[in-house]
Amino acid sequence: MAQHNNLGHNGEAIAKAYLERKGYEILDENWCYKKAEVDLIAYLDSTIIFVEIKTRTGDFFGKPEEFVDAKKQQLLTLAANEYIHLMSHKGEIRFDIISVLFSSTTEYKLNHIEDAFWNY
Repeated sequence: MAQHNNLGHNGEAIAKAYLERKGYEILDENWCYKKAEVDLIAYLDSTIIFVEIKTRTGDFFGKPEEFVDAKKQQLLTLAANEYIHLMSHKGEIRFDIISVLFSSTTEYKLNHIEDAFWNY
């Protein structure tokens, strides 16, 4: 597996464990619809949360969360619409971003941005 894939998987595992510690129920991981993939779909307080995880080893080119551009937001919205349709969910939804910025192989900083954008 390529090193960047390992990095991404590590970031997703860290984000998942973080959310579970905070009381979130993980409904799905790497859920795909057409060209869209949602890293994590979680549930908390009657709200479905669609989580995009960005993992980097440095912020020279910008913070990890800055890489969730308008196109990625549209794809996440497309997937979210299908997911809530399939689940017949009538409650609230939101889109979160979790960035994991590694400073070494074991040291990292996690940033959880709730309600990061709204394209619904």
